[in-house]
Amino acid sequence: MIAVLTVMASSNLLAQDKKSKMNKSVYKFETVYGLDYTQVKNQQRTGTCWSFASTSFIESELLRMGKGDFDLAEMYFVRHTYTNKATEYFRRHGLGNFSEGGQAHDVLNVIRDHGFVPEEVYGGNCYKGEVHNHSEMVAMVKGMLDGVLKNRRKGITTVWMDAVNACFDIYLGENPDTFEFRDKTYSPVAFAHRELNFNVDDYVELSSFTHHPFYKAFNLEVPDNWSNDYYYNLPLDELMKVMYSAIKNGYSICWDGDVSEAGFSHKNGVAIIPADDEKDNMFKDIVDEKEVSAELRQQMFDQLISTDDHLMHLVGISQDQNGKKYFITKNSWDKDSNDFGGLLNMSDTYIQLKTIAILVHKDAIPLDIARKLNLK
Repeated sequence: MIAVLTVMASSNLLAQDKKSKMNKSVYKFETVYGLDYTQVKNQQRTGTCWSFASTSFIESELLRMGKGDFDLAEMYFVRHTYTNKATEYFRRHGLGNFSEGGQAHDVLNVIRDHGFVPEEVYGGNCYKGEVHNHSEMVAMVKGMLDGVLKNRRKGITTVWMDAVNACFDIYLGENPDTFEFRDKTYSPVAFAHRELNFNVDDYVELSSFTHHPFYKAFNLEVPDNWSNDYYYNLPLDELMKVMYSAIKNGYSICWDGDVSEAGFSHKNGVAIIPADDEKDNMFKDIVDEKEVSAELRQQMFDQLISTDDHLMHLVGISQDQNGKKYFITKNSWDKDSNDFGGLLNMSDTYIQLKTIAILVHKDAIPLDIARKLNLK
């Protein structure tokens, strides 16, 4: 995944006014449904939006479940995922994907095996830089892996993975076996599974593409699905029904999609798909948007125009002054990255066309659709 990278300071807690209006551009947005969310963070010079978005989603889930306000460590998930990814890359003889990118299920897979920890326990930066920056580390480890594979005819030792993990530990820090938090001692697994009772099996990933049968699970063909996890396939109208129903019923959404369109403007706090190819006025006036169909979605996916660029967290529904609906989106580019506190509003049209996949709680799925997926 090629995530858009920024170099900005860490953010403080952003308080949400669920009834507030965000009136700082030609688009005037009013919140229709607003959900609780934690502070807007900054992924800095890393391609780890997948961890920031998924961690934010989990934090909102803990709020929804009445567990409290937690600041979880994104880099804890990243550290474990790098080890898993290095192993998979080796097993595939270097033909897999070893990069900074990932998917929402990477975080869930780590929680299943290793739990989670608070941010104060694992900061994930041991290289004394002012910001997170994984480019050197990832290049170094990939070089190590490629070197081991190149040397395989001469024999591979049993310690190569120890060397890889040592590199990760030097840059990010060793994974904690236990930690102190709020006057108690926990293991990461006990903290996640027993103290907070977070169950990864309550969550599913959904998508919508016509090259696979609907209501079945399929292996989504994007490079950052390096673990070959499966997604349930829905018709586009039913995917949108899930998304609106989830927000209206108090469930936020972890969103994976394409942000390469000219109509995506974090600076302006809006993402749209203009109907007119002449885009000069798209942020100066409210413009009409394209009609989206499943065929157009599939075409853009097949032509590699819509790719899994970026993951973000959907935390509400807004409308502009003309009544058009948008999804309030929490980004991971710092709260000072725009005039909207690090949020933006992605139009219904943009969501329909550019969504690659979503992660939601099973109970957020309307009953009729859940039954088609054999989830009820």
